Amino acid sequence: MSKRGKPRPAPADCPCGLPASYADCCGRLHRGEAAATTAEQLMRSRYSAFAVRDEAYLLRSWDPETRPADVDFDPGLRWERLEILATTGGGPFHSEATVEFRAHYRSGGTAGEMREHSRFRRDGGAWVYLDGDVEG
Repeated sequence: MSKRGKPRPAPADCPCGLPASYADCCGRLHRGEAAATTAEQLMRSRYSAFAVRDEAYLLRSWDPETRPADVDFDPGLRWERLEILATTGGGPFHSEATVEFRAHYRSGGTAGEMREHSRFRRDGGAWVYLDGDVEG
């Protein structure tokens, strides 16, 4: 198996936590049928992309200045829940934003969480992930 891991089957409910199906929520962004209109929507769609291991979407939505060559998915890790804790900026008239979130996961049967303060900016009009400070 490659270090990127196998894509996971599309879930019925969207992993981002909004009350919608994956196909109608983040799936539209992953398939390129829609673009994130806010930084929070991009954050949610990126979390969902980690959950379903959509490397192409993660790389497309990453700032070209900070984008890695590839995404290394941990095959033993399963993302379970996302909490948005705070946002600044990120709306239709902003050019920068931050989103603070807590992501819950399970690895080897053990529950865990990571917290990140992420920075976003517009690149050619589209929201992109710039970088983040991770705790845990």
